[in-house]
Amino acid sequence: MAQFSVNAQRFDPYKNFKFRVKWDGRFVAGVSKVSALKRTTEVVKHREGGDPSSSRKSPGRTEYEAITLDRGVTHDKEFEQWANKVWNFGSGLGAEVSLKDFRKNLILELYNEAGQLAIAYKIFRCWVSEFQSLADVDANANAVLIQHIKLENEGWERDYEVPEPGEPTFAEPG
Repeated sequence: MAQFSVNAQRFDPYKNFKFRVKWDGRFVAGVSKVSALKRTTEVVKHREGGDPSSSRKSPGRTEYEAITLDRGVTHDKEFEQWANKVWNFGSGLGAEVSLKDFRKNLILELYNEAGQLAIAYKIFRCWVSEFQSLADVDANANAVLIQHIKLENEGWERDYEVPEPGEPTFAEPG
């Protein structure tokens, strides 16, 4: 049976520019870009002995691609402090890594044009595999200084508890 949208007024797909990232129960300041959530399942080819001319395909291991987060450089230390849990340069022998809490679960929230929560994804057991403290600096450039983290993860899923928002209407003047 076909499932129809609760919001029959919405024909346009959601835009990609209204979103927020949350970890440790709070929103992360200044995130300007999040890479795609992508998973790939390997194909296992096999054939039956009595059927020499064709093969069958079955799903194998599923891998989740790393996710990158970019944001403008500020005094906020969240990216760096998380990255330091995986490798903290100069911390001394036996204290370079914090295996206790280097993983975090994230929530990626997507909003419609009216600023209403439309879709959310839960991203599980993330850890920082790459940290870029500063982008290239250039005296002739006119750009925002960006920092970046690459997050390995063990999967993600859509939060189906988030309902489809109703589009707001505005009263006619008069």
